[in-house]
Amino acid sequence: MGTIKLQNIRTFSYHGCLVEESKIGSDYRVDLEIKADLRKSMETDELADTVDYVQLNKIVVEEMAIRSKLLEHVAQRIVKRIFSELPEVSRIVLSVSKLNPPIGGDVEAVTIQLEEYRT
Repeated sequence: MGTIKLQNIRTFSYHGCLVEESKIGSDYRVDLEIKADLRKSMETDELADTVDYVQLNKIVVEEMAIRSKLLEHVAQRIVKRIFSELPEVSRIVLSVSKLNPPIGGDVEAVTIQLEEYRT
């Protein structure tokens, strides 16, 4: 087994329960960690034999562009899509953070984290 991490994927998205959030948007940070069997790619040195982190980033960016009211909802969409498109992925740890959330206080970020295993 091996681990691939994409750290601090930054997006500007329109998630949130407030109508204003759907109009003005906000900055987000996504951190993704996947587990997969990397032994073949370690031997062959071929992109076709590993999990392409370009594709992982593309999935995150595309799903973050689709509005959700809850961070949990967009995170679950990302997890489902990774498992659907990348059969070699066995485990995902995903954090989605809303930076400077409009919650009436000085809060740097609100983060949800999911850990899912292929069933």
